[in-house]
Amino acid sequence: MAATSPTKQQLLQQGMALLLKNGYNYLGLTEILESTGIPKGSFYHHFRNKEDFGLQAIDLYMTGVHAALDACLDDRTLPPLRRVRRFFELVQDSYQGEGYLGCLLGGLGQELSGVSDAFRQKVEECMSAIAGRLATCLDEAVQAGDLPAGTNPQAHAELLVNCWEGAALRSRLRRDPNPLGQMLDFYFRQASA
Repeated sequence: MAATSPTKQQLLQQGMALLLKNGYNYLGLTEILESTGIPKGSFYHHFRNKEDFGLQAIDLYMTGVHAALDACLDDRTLPPLRRVRRFFELVQDSYQGEGYLGCLLGGLGQELSGVSDAFRQKVEECMSAIAGRLATCLDEAVQAGDLPAGTNPQAHAELLVNCWEGAALRSRLRRDPNPLGQMLDFYFRQASA
């Protein structure tokens, strides 16, 4: 895979921040270009259109998500449930740094899933990939006896992602971390009961 040019990287980074803050429909090319100082021709050198840009911004976002999943889920010094929770705590910390704007996937999914199959499919693929990674670690928790025998790791991972996205929305609405922490406390208390 070819390395991303610094110009493309800068456009995507700035665009990701604007997508998170304002959403897709309020994302203006002029705003991205003015905030980066990059000429319009450079944008179209790297992206076919706004949709292509948005989909590539999701790819960049997922690069960070997978890096965080790697850092947490691969840390064998912690038990599996602690690794899963640690991932969400890191995400919560990143939300705090962004002013509790929530999850880019959740935001774009809510905004665009009814009007764009490309975005609906992309966001669902990303959420499924996250749940799949979590399910592998939750399976380790079942094998270790930290979750009850017979627990379906994939179903629990899907539930965890679904609950997190709802808590992220409430956190964004309130600009407050409490829904995220409450959701994690409830989920992990119930999961191991």
